[in-house]
Parts: sequence; C-alpha cells; structure tokens
Amino acid sequence: MKSLLAVVVILQFFPFAALAQNPVGNYQSGFRQQGNEVFFSNADADVKLEFNSPDMFRVRASWDRKFQPNEPYMVVDYDWPKVEIKTSEKADHFLLQTEKLDIKVSKAPFGIAVYTKAGKLLTADATAGKGGGLAKEGEAVSVTKQLSPDEHFFGFGERMDFLDQRNKKLELNVGRGKGLPHHVGAYNVLEANYSPVPFFMSTRGYGIFFHTAYPTEWDMGHTNPDSYSFKAEGGELDYYFIYGPTFPALLDGYTSLTGKSPLLPEFALGLHVGTYSGGTWGHEAETSDKYVVELGRKFRTYGIPADILHLDSTWRIFGKEGGKGATSFEWRPTFKDPKGMFDSLYAMDFKMVGLHLRPRFDNGEQLNLLAQAQEKGFVYPEKNSPGEFVNFFDQKAVDWWWENGVKRIADQGAMFLKTDEGSAFGALANESEKVGPTGEDIKWKHNIFPLIYTKASFEKFQEHNGIRGMAHTREGYAGIQRYPFIWAGDWPSEWQYFAPVIKAGLNIGLSGVSYWSHNMGGFEHVADPELYIRWVQFGMFSPIAHLLGMEHPTYKEPWNYGEDALRNFRKYDLLRYRLIPYIYSNAYINHTTGMPLMRALVLEYQNDPNVYDIADQYLFGNNLLVNPVTTKGAKTRTVYLPEGTWFDYWTGKQYEGKQYVHVLTPLDTIPMFAKGGAIIPMQPEMKYFGEKPVDLITLDIFPHGSSSFELYEDDGKSLDYKNGEYAITEISSDLTASGLKLAIQKPKGTYKVPPHHYMAKIHWNEAKAPASVTENGKKIAAAANAAALEKGAGWFYDASNKLLWVKTKRSNKDDINLHVSKQQGASTK
Repeated sequence: MKSLLAVVVILQFFPFAALAQNPVGNYQSGFRQQGNEVFFSNADADVKLEFNSPDMFRVRASWDRKFQPNEPYMVVDYDWPKVEIKTSEKADHFLLQTEKLDIKVSKAPFGIAVYTKAGKLLTADATAGKGGGLAKEGEAVSVTKQLSPDEHFFGFGERMDFLDQRNKKLELNVGRGKGLPHHVGAYNVLEANYSPVPFFMSTRGYGIFFHTAYPTEWDMGHTNPDSYSFKAEGGELDYYFIYGPTFPALLDGYTSLTGKSPLLPEFALGLHVGTYSGGTWGHEAETSDKYVVELGRKFRTYGIPADILHLDSTWRIFGKEGGKGATSFEWRPTFKDPKGMFDSLYAMDFKMVGLHLRPRFDNGEQLNLLAQAQEKGFVYPEKNSPGEFVNFFDQKAVDWWWENGVKRIADQGAMFLKTDEGSAFGALANESEKVGPTGEDIKWKHNIFPLIYTKASFEKFQEHNGIRGMAHTREGYAGIQRYPFIWAGDWPSEWQYFAPVIKAGLNIGLSGVSYWSHNMGGFEHVADPELYIRWVQFGMFSPIAHLLGMEHPTYKEPWNYGEDALRNFRKYDLLRYRLIPYIYSNAYINHTTGMPLMRALVLEYQNDPNVYDIADQYLFGNNLLVNPVTTKGAKTRTVYLPEGTWFDYWTGKQYEGKQYVHVLTPLDTIPMFAKGGAIIPMQPEMKYFGEKPVDLITLDIFPHGSSSFELYEDDGKSLDYKNGEYAITEISSDLTASGLKLAIQKPKGTYKVPPHHYMAKIHWNEAKAPASVTENGKKIAAAANAAALEKGAGWFYDASNKLLWVKTKRSNKDDINLHVSKQQGASTK
C-alpha cells in the first residue's frame, strides 16, 4: 500500500516521472495505403502516417487502436490535396517515397527514418535498447529520436532563457512560473512560459510540431547526448514532420498547419499606449476619464505620434466575488462620461481605444453577470462551485459574454480588448488564492484556453467594428498568430530583464508568431532614464510598439524621464511612422509565408554556427539589422555581421560580412545596419497615422549588386485584401561598373493605389558625384540643394554625407526607370 501511495505522490508532483515504457512493438501486419494515409499494425499499437504534402506528414500512434477525432483549435486544415506516394516492402522495412522525401519504416524494432532524395538522413527514431522511438508510459506518450552531432534546435514559443535549445530540457505549459516574486518584483525568467509553442526547427533542415495541448517535456540531448525526446502528459501520440530545408520554408509549413497571421489594420503599426487612467493598483480612486483624455492630448501637444490607446485594469470596479481578478463590466464612479471619453479620443484621431479585462465574470454594484452566467451554465464549473471563468469552449457562452458584457463597453466606444490572465484557467491566477477549474480535461484545456479566449475577442470585435480585428493578449499557444497580438508580460524596469525580453521576441518569431510586443521601458519600478532610452529604441523596432507602465505617478510616458528621454522617444517614434510602408510590406510577407517581422539571425543564416547563440541582434523585416544596447553605460558594443555586404544605417559606411565589428553607441543611437542592396520605402513624417496623404514615398537605397523590394499597398482597414484587393509595386536596383539602374514599376493588382511620386535617397558610396541622372531615358536637371527638390523633379548630391537625392517627375501611374551614371574613373564598389 505504501508503495502505491508513493507512486501516486510522485505522479502528482512529477507528471513525467518514469514508468515502464510501452513501445508500439514490432510490426505485425495490416500495412496498407488509403489515399494520403499509410497504416501499420504493430504488436502493441497501431501507427499511421498521413501525408499533407510531399514534404510534410503526420505521425499518429494509438495503443487502444482507435484514433481520436481531429481537434478544431490548433490546426486549421486537415483536408490536403492528394500526395503521390510510392510504397514498397522489403524484408526488414517499408519504403515510402514522395517527390521530396524517402521514409524508411523499420519493422523490428518499429521505427521511422526520414531521408532527403539525395540520401541525407534528416532524423530517425532511436529504437536501440529498451522501449523504442514511439512509446507510452502510463498516460504519457513520447517520441525519442537520434541526435546528430551538428544539430541545433530553435523555436518552442516565447522563451526568455535560451535561443539554441540543444542540450537543454524544457517544459511547455502556459504560465508565468510558480516561484515567488524576486525582490525586484518579477518571476523567474527560466520559468516564464506565457506563450509556449510545441514546435521546433532543426538546423538539419526539418521541423516537428507536437500536435498536443497537454503539458509537454522536451529533452533535447540534456540526458543523453545521442538522442532527444518529446513527451506529452496525456492524449494521443500525434506529431507533424515538416521538411524545409530552410527555416523560412519550415515556418511556412508550420503556419500552413496552424494558420497564417492576418493583416492588422495598418494604423496598428503605429504606437500603442496603455494607461492606468491616473491610478494604478492601490491608487484606484485617482482614476478618471479626464486623465485619459488629457493623456491623449499630451501626445498630440508634444508631437509624439500615437494611434492606439488602451485602459488597463483600473477602469472597472472590483466586484463582490472575484476581487481584482474578475470583470464586472462596471466603470469606476470616477469615470463620469466613458462615452464622452471615447468620443474625445477619436476626435483627436486615435484610431482604436480598448479596455483590459480578465476571463472571469463578477457581480458588481449594478450588474450581476456572474450570477446570471452561473444560472445559465455559461461559466466553467470548478470544484464545489459553478465557477467564474467564461466557458469559451461553448459558443453559446461566448455569445452571451459578448451580448451581456463586452458589447456594453463596445457600444460606448471600445474597439478591442486586452485579454489578460488566460493562464489562470486551471492554474494560479495573479491572486494566489484562485486556481480555476481542475480535473483531467483541464490538463489539455489549460493550454487551449488562452487561444479561444483571444479568438472570441478578436472575432467579435472584428464583426462589430466592421474592420480588421485586433486583440492584445498575454498568453497563447500553437495557432495564437491567427489572433494577433502577444505582449511579453509585465517585466520590471531593471537592466537584468531587458536582454531576456529581446530573447522572448526572437523565440516567439522562430515559433510562427510575428506580432509581438513588450512594455517599452519595463512595467513596474521607475526606470533608470538610460534604460528607458535604450528600451524605447528597441521598442520602436519591435513588431508592435507598445508603451505601458504601472509605477505611480510617473508611469512610462516619455516626458516623465527627462529631456534626453523625450527627445529620443520622439526621434524613434517619428522614424517608425516614416517606416510604416516598409513594415507593412513585411507584414504582408508574414501573412503569406509566416516569416516574422523580428527575425533571429539563425532564421536567415541557419548554416552559420556563429549566429546560434546571438540573442541581442535581429533582422527587422528583410533589410535592417538591429542591435539593441543592453549594457548600462555602454559607449560601444560588438556586432556580428552575417555573410554578405552591410552598410551602417546612420553613416552609410560599408562592411563585409561574416565578421565581428565594434561600433560606437552614443546614447541617442541604436546601432543598425542595412543589407547590401537594401531598398527601404518610407512615407512623410506624420503626427499620427493618416495625418496627410502619402503623396511622396522616399526609397532609402543602399546600392550593392542586384536587389529588389515589393511595396505592398491596400486600403489598410478592410478584409478585402483576403479577396485579392491589393497592389504590389516592384522596385529593383542594379549597381554595375557604369552606374545604378533603379526601376520602379507601376503597381500591379486590383487595388487602386493613391497617387504618389518617389524620392530616391541613394547612399552613393563613390568618391565623385554622378555624371548624369536620367528618368526614362531623359536627363533630369541637377538642383542647387536638397530643399529645391520639394518643388519638383531633379537631383542633388550631398557630398559631405555621400547621399544622392533624386526626385521623380513621373508618379506611380507610370513605370519609372532611373539611371545614375558614374563619372569616368569613379570606383566600382
């Protein structure tokens, strides 16, 4: 009896504790192909491979020989076109061949090995010794595979610990960690798991998506240097194998399974500002709608662009049952006129104003939504209680939540929600006494809950607003990219948390999620002004630029941190708004391919071991290398330039890649480099999105060899882009010994693009000014100075900065071909 109790205790506290391993057993009979599926009947379990495409297949194993129905939460498509599969049987194995892969399935012991058509082994089950590649241990299911000596692993969701997870051991289960807060007010960065994603990419050219919502454990060579394994606490053994061989191709494959990210409204690429309305925790009585309106007015007065604003927790009264962690949908009495507040902000050209909430109902002073929802069965039952959490698994409950709760604030002017604390469903809430529902089904529903919670908000507001949806959420899981965007959690304004937050952004991008944000300057504590400045620089080159702090009364508005901080904030915010055409074009790339805006270097340079551990540099879009300064007082920093040619973004200085360089880091400068050949479209400076027509697009060009850029344009708000209502302008640059050819084609597509001319800002890395500049074969006149180009077409060479400015005569109604001729004897860089 004692031994049985001991086992129960071990399993309670260590769900992955080792039990007797039960492999699928040797192949017995029943090999057959049915459409895209190939079946194997083994001694202890049935196995089937389902082919999605020539380079992707699904592996499922069932010990009760019954395969579960397909889930509707993570994977968006189970209906794939027919795949040509050639099957053959040998004495000791089966061979399954597609156009891209050869899969060898061994009979005894049963195991799966995947090869390229050229015969390179990509991965193979580890079948030697006890157990086998596919196994069941109690309720847990696992896969063990051989680990190649040169193999490294990336992905696993929003993690703050490491980039390369080789030799590491990970547990993926939504949550912030269970340790007590440190003295600086934060949870352990090693435990932070707000948005885990059970997907990784191997440098050998393949990826694996573990198709389960149960808590998982990943041993990536930590225990045994010759193998790695992944294990789920329960459910069916189910994973997808994806062949790249490049990381971008793997992300495309993974997001084909779990869904491509939609385009956000274009204005959502501007600045997002959060506020506690003048009264954070403990200061709730100081909140007011007047504070919020005045905050919006201050951004306009200071000329600091901002377009999205949200009110955090203290807009609402705390109810009678759930304390601070539940939502009553009742305003604090200090908000005298909420609708007037929304109207005033929209009159100042803020595009969206939203509200923070949590997923539990509460009874307030006037509304008793919790009692009503409990009576109707629209909350998820808890132990000895009808529960408080909205049952987002039930569409009727979602509809009731919207009609009786959220729509009240939507009708007043709210246009989105910040959905917080999705991790509290079946785990610790921010208030330690709340644990939410418990039970066997919660083991897998816990990870799905944040996904469907955010989905409800995203879809309901998208329908209500009549424009593209937007959600702002802390937690996620596989598929969360369909309901953007994620923020990284509430990390304090301390230097020690700055670099881990950057790492979180890189890891989530490697896991199929592009739209990601963080609290610029940190969340709680008054920031060191230098940290604030450096964090803001990084924040403006993040996928979503987001500002929120809770330290009363300073919060995180730039005017609270001194003149240097204010000047720095305005400089980089204005630059971000100028870069919106570049950012938006890269957002379209993400929508079609899964490539994130914020790209760890390994994503584009997976064969360069030098980048595997670089967690403080990244590509922002396809042309800019961003290198935040994360050390207090730093006057320089070391930057690794990958293979290729690079230009200092600020000075135009040229460097050859695959080397480390040491660069100066004045306080007002974040080191950035442009790829050789980079074409970066920019719009005029604006105080808010849409302040003026984009009648002139500046093309910031760093000529080198042949290069191109696709400028993407649509209406920026509607869902028409999903039906092909968009246009793409092809821009190409070709630098030769004789000069530079710049071709700007007229837009192609069904969307009618507004008219604009072009200004080429060419980093002319030559000793002499050009001999001539022509547009469509005709010479254009040189101007006396750059200011003269504001009046019309022409060109001007700024010798001191080696910048050549060319203003086109033609607009985007025509194809434009510029030719810059070098002077005789000029260099041929």
